Amino acid sequence: MDGDDVKFWTTDKVRVAAGGSWIARAPQGEIELNGLSTDTRSIRPGQAFLALRGDRHDGHAYLRDAVNAGAALLIIDRPEVVPPGVGGSGGTGAGSGVFSRPVAIIKVADTGRALLKMAGVYRKTLSRTRVIAVGGSNGKTTTTRLIDTLLATKLRGTASQKSFNNAVGVPLTILSASGSDQYLICEVGTNAPGEIGMLAEVIEPEVAVITSIGREHLEGLSTLEGVAREEAQILTYLRPGGLAVVTADAPQLAEHLRCVPNVVTFGRSDKADLRLTGVEHVTSADGRVSLRFTVNDRQTCTLPMIGEHNALNALAALAVARRLGISEGVIGDALAAATAPAMRLERVNICGIEVINDAYNANPESTIAAVRTLASLGANAKRRIAVLGDMLELGAAAPDAHREVAQAVLDAGNIDKVVIVGHLGLYTAERLARDWAYGRYVLESDLDAGQAKNVAALFEPGDLVLLKGSRRMRLERVLEALRERVGTTAGCAGTIRPAVA
Repeated sequence: MDGDDVKFWTTDKVRVAAGGSWIARAPQGEIELNGLSTDTRSIRPGQAFLALRGDRHDGHAYLRDAVNAGAALLIIDRPEVVPPGVGGSGGTGAGSGVFSRPVAIIKVADTGRALLKMAGVYRKTLSRTRVIAVGGSNGKTTTTRLIDTLLATKLRGTASQKSFNNAVGVPLTILSASGSDQYLICEVGTNAPGEIGMLAEVIEPEVAVITSIGREHLEGLSTLEGVAREEAQILTYLRPGGLAVVTADAPQLAEHLRCVPNVVTFGRSDKADLRLTGVEHVTSADGRVSLRFTVNDRQTCTLPMIGEHNALNALAALAVARRLGISEGVIGDALAAATAPAMRLERVNICGIEVINDAYNANPESTIAAVRTLASLGANAKRRIAVLGDMLELGAAAPDAHREVAQAVLDAGNIDKVVIVGHLGLYTAERLARDWAYGRYVLESDLDAGQAKNVAALFEPGDLVLLKGSRRMRLERVLEALRERVGTTAGCAGTIRPAVA
């Protein structure tokens, strides 16, 4: 830890930041901590353990595990889990009658709120760190990964892991940063009005990115205007002199940009500062498929990903990298070496069956983009097959949204088969049935282990298969079933390998 870290990571400073009171102090008095964890499976000796409560797990059930793993401090909001007689106001650490060794314990009103408070206090100590927030309906994780790839060429920094974009993931990302980091990238998501504002107030970004505006979480956000209003909250908490990097292809954002002094726009729009003026999939001599795209008819870049929308994510990353002083040549080289996050148009070849695994999440815009990607690839494929799971949290817009996806399939003109998974998929089937006979599209009401096997059994070597659905649909189970099928097929076992991308 450097000086800025030490200013924060002591038991007394953490207690104040969390808004807590002592149940038990460390026997040796104020001690330096080694950061914070909410997971006893990965906690390191000397860390604080914060006991979060969720729908399925309560961290208070794992306090002994945390102590056994080396936790130096416990932060709890259920003091009844600590037996009577342990500590007390200003008392000494809990002894071996309760835990395997003495440990400091802090009580807070709510551990989730305490986590956000701590992150807000810690963020203010990051005086040498440029903080970047990445929001938007689609492309947040890929854009975060691309920004990190570009900045890491010349700078030290920390970025959100996986999709750590909620009230737990964002503060954990902030608290994982070092005071010596030159940049910190926080992905910011939402499920309901007010969530982005709550997180952005903690992040206080110097750069705020809005990748796109689409039909996400309409049960809570209602309309595209509601989505734009929510996503634009990230701009409210920009630090003075900060930069907004915003899609130019969402007119719903225009009114929210009027009071933002520094804006760079990107997109397909003629009004974009960074305009996508050309994009295509290209195949190298060794069969690798990449995107080649042009910015403002001047700069041409290559990105080893599929999906034309990823060129837009790259433009957002390019704008951020320029802001932090990365040169055009370095940006081009770094983009050419970038990798896609898992389950975002991730390509896998299993015994000659090519799978595009885009099963992490879905809304109408991202699903239509994935369908178009499937249609644009696989010129030599035996069949193009789309496995489409329900798009959830769309409220009253769900029926028309699923019909719209079906229309995109029909408009593509070269998709050979569609497997529909889920009850909302009945609306997809309703539209397909007007043009296709049953058999070219098939329905699965759910996706338990048996149904996943049924779907995997439909694929043949030479097929190009898309998996796309909301997170709760867990369409990656089809991939697992395909791997299991291949592993038990004579002459095909052991041939699972990553696809060239």
